[in-house]
Order: sequence, then C-alpha cells, then structure tokens
Amino acid sequence: MSGAEFIKFASLISFALLSLAFLLTIIRIVRGPTLPDRVLALDLLVGIGIAYIAVGAIFTGYFLYLDIAISLGLVGFLATVAFARFILHRGKAIKNYENDVVVSKTTSKKKETTKTQAIKKEKTAGVSGTRAKRTTATNKKDKAKKTTPAKKKRAKKTT
Repeated sequence: MSGAEFIKFASLISFALLSLAFLLTIIRIVRGPTLPDRVLALDLLVGIGIAYIAVGAIFTGYFLYLDIAISLGLVGFLATVAFARFILHRGKAIKNYENDVVVSKTTSKKKETTKTQAIKKEKTAGVSGTRAKRTTATNKKDKAKKTTPAKKKRAKKTT
C-alpha cells in the first residue's frame, strides 16, 4: 500500500467516523435536556464541520479549504460566546422578573393588611365599612335639621 492509497483510505475512515459523530451530535441537540447542553452540542457541530473541511482538503489535495475551516472556527467561537452570554443574561432576567413579582406581591399584601386593619377597627367601633360613612353623613344632616331658629339668630349675630 502506497502513501497516497493510505491517505485515501484514512480519509474515508475519517469521513465515516465524522458522520457518526455528526449524527450523535444532532441527537444531542434534539434531546438535550437543557439549553447549555444544546449550545455545547452546537459548538461540537462546528468542530465536526471544521474536521470535515480539513479531511476534505486532505482527500482532494486542495488546501485552500483550510482557510475556510479557520474562518468557520472563528465564527463558531463567536457564536458560542454569544450563546453563553444569552444564557447568562436570560438567567438574570428571570431572576429580576421573579424579584419584581415578589416585590409586587409584598406591596399588595401590605395594602391588603392596612385595609383589613381599617375594617377591623371599624367593626370594633360597632359599625362596618360603608355603613360607617353613611352614618356620619346622616348624622351631619340630622344636626343641620335640628338647629332651632334661636340658634340660627345667634349664628347670624356672631358673623
């Protein structure tokens, strides 16, 4: 077996192994239980693509493909960094959202407790809620009606 035949044979075996790795990586992307698993699988997919290009360059003898592999490596690295930042900020956004919900729940509970405290105070006084407001309004009207003409004259003299 000559050197050229050995390189062709090794390239074919490499293509078969890379195809198997590609298939397993696709399965990981689909089944990955978490988002970081999927991002890691996508990064591995870029690495497998670079390996395909490199083996293709060796198989064909056209080494200009290696420049494409280097470019793909740089783009894959930037994509992985972008995904990592997305995952990082996504977690912070969820935490901030949960904190906002907790704060709003506590403020609404404080408002509810002040309302319930006011109702309890009115009930201990013997009158409840809107009934207390109506009673005070009717009391003012009754006091205005009960003024005698003598009281009105006194009120006019003082003014």
